[in-house]
Amino acid sequence: MELSRIEFPEGGLLSQKRIYLRMLRERLVFDVCASPFGTGFFFSCRTAEIPLAIPLVELAFAVVLGLSVAAILVYWLGFILGSVTVLLGLVGSVFVLRNSVSLGLQNLDTTLLQIPVLGPLYEVFLRKETYHRIDSRLCYLEVVPTIVKKLAEDTTAAKGVKLVRQYELAPVLGELYRPSPLNPVLTVVPPAEPPLP
Repeated sequence: MELSRIEFPEGGLLSQKRIYLRMLRERLVFDVCASPFGTGFFFSCRTAEIPLAIPLVELAFAVVLGLSVAAILVYWLGFILGSVTVLLGLVGSVFVLRNSVSLGLQNLDTTLLQIPVLGPLYEVFLRKETYHRIDSRLCYLEVVPTIVKKLAEDTTAAKGVKLVRQYELAPVLGELYRPSPLNPVLTVVPPAEPPLP
């Protein structure tokens, strides 16, 4: 997980900016903020996913670069040896990229995800989606907000303040956000048969 600070404007171009702590893991982001508001204070924890995108200019640059390297190898080594070298290089690269985590190269996996053009292509075509990866992602999505909430509660409790949920004080809105009770199970009773004459 990478930690960084990021600033978001409160409103338009000339408004003040709020500083958020950004926690990034793969393409999952948590932006956490603690800031004064009026006479009070608030904590927020927002979750987002950075969309997977390949800008067309970067993709075109990568294709031109790849074809240039292949052409140089074919020119230097001859058509047959150059073509075999390019093909073996591609097959070897795909093998290493496809099995980077199982080969013990977790840092390579993380680095590849951050490369502008190669990262999205690697994630879509070569990176295996495993149960472990899904479980780790789900744990991350559950643990980080829990930790943020616990730290916010500890911070407010140390100052003698009770942490209040967003809609807890509004009696009208509070009812709207309360979970509805479970509906009782209805049993269908067939009608009684008429007596025989």
